Amino acid sequence: MTVVAGPDLPDTQGHFGVYGGRFVPETLMHPLLELEAEYFKAQQDAEFQQQLDYYLREFCGRPTPLYLAERLTRELGGARVYLKREDLLHTGAHKINNAMGQILLARRMGKRRIIAETGAGQHGVATATVAAMFGFECVIYMGAVDCERQALNVYRMKMLGAEVVPVRAGQQTLKEAVNEAMRDWVTNVRGTHYILGTVYGAHPYPVMVRNFQRIIGDEARRQVLELEKRLPDLLIACVGGGSNAIGLFYPFLDDASVKMLGVEAGGEGILPGKHAARFQGGSLGVLQGTRSYLLQDEHGQVQLTHSVSAGLDYAAVGPEHAWLRDRQRVEYGYATDDQAVAAFMRLAKTEGIIPALESAHALAAAIERVPCMHPDQVVIVNLSGRGDKDVAQVAARVALETHRSG
Repeated sequence: MTVVAGPDLPDTQGHFGVYGGRFVPETLMHPLLELEAEYFKAQQDAEFQQQLDYYLREFCGRPTPLYLAERLTRELGGARVYLKREDLLHTGAHKINNAMGQILLARRMGKRRIIAETGAGQHGVATATVAAMFGFECVIYMGAVDCERQALNVYRMKMLGAEVVPVRAGQQTLKEAVNEAMRDWVTNVRGTHYILGTVYGAHPYPVMVRNFQRIIGDEARRQVLELEKRLPDLLIACVGGGSNAIGLFYPFLDDASVKMLGVEAGGEGILPGKHAARFQGGSLGVLQGTRSYLLQDEHGQVQLTHSVSAGLDYAAVGPEHAWLRDRQRVEYGYATDDQAVAAFMRLAKTEGIIPALESAHALAAAIERVPCMHPDQVVIVNLSGRGDKDVAQVAARVALETHRSG
């Protein structure tokens, strides 16, 4: 199936079919309209694009390699596995692509106070980094549970000069962090820009963040054509909100030969409150500014979620992903906590690369799919982040399992 991937999507109101849109308090309509106008001007501004290209190259470390994982490929015995090495970027994940684009927009709009939400901490670190670089005030909202499991990133944000606010409401994870960031934005809207970290929220965030992240797929496309003289057969990426996945997928959407797999967090299994796989039992609803698939009960109350990876532990998914699923252009599956941790350990031992637990979900799907493929086929896995932040958590989990089995 061929999907139109041009400027028609989203429409002028931010809709991807029935998904997307703008569902916010009246107070936020003006800043969203201002941001939309400024973003689309910046898209056409050669000077802005040159600045962004410069900082992405000289500060962030682009382009990132497309690396053939030779040992993993041999062990799996199927298609050739390439890793798109977003983990090698400054701050350790793809999040800096979007943070850099948005800080330049904030500077352009004269807004020198920056707020953000973060789950795994990588978006928070990226935001704190660019705020420090430009000398802007920075406040990061993070669920208290995530603060504990991502303590290293909390300290990194503080070192970079950001104020980190632990959110103790509700489940104390990413959804609550977004709520608090939005409350802050409503209160301080005149001089504050909200650097939202994923392809979610009210228009123009889903399209804007997608376009800042599409550099992943644009690079991967050029690189695989140079290395293999052909397009890949399969792209795999983890999906929380979905920015790293849409960044990889978007430039390939019109290539019918390229299949795509988004991998959600299966947690402890597909039971209420035990996972964050929105396409496994989720339904259409509105949450935090947009309409998409979310995990909710029959009364529309958002359900509890769980994932070993803080960055995937979220009740909703980006609206463009929901649209692509409806069109059957992208397949969406899931990996459990156990599968992700096993993939985390396997890549470390076979390739000398420690992936983020989020990225390990994509690797788990590759480990399952690749052996069933032909050796002439090519798979690209988006290694969206590095796993330094997750080592202590995985070590504690392994120690607990060893104690139980002993």
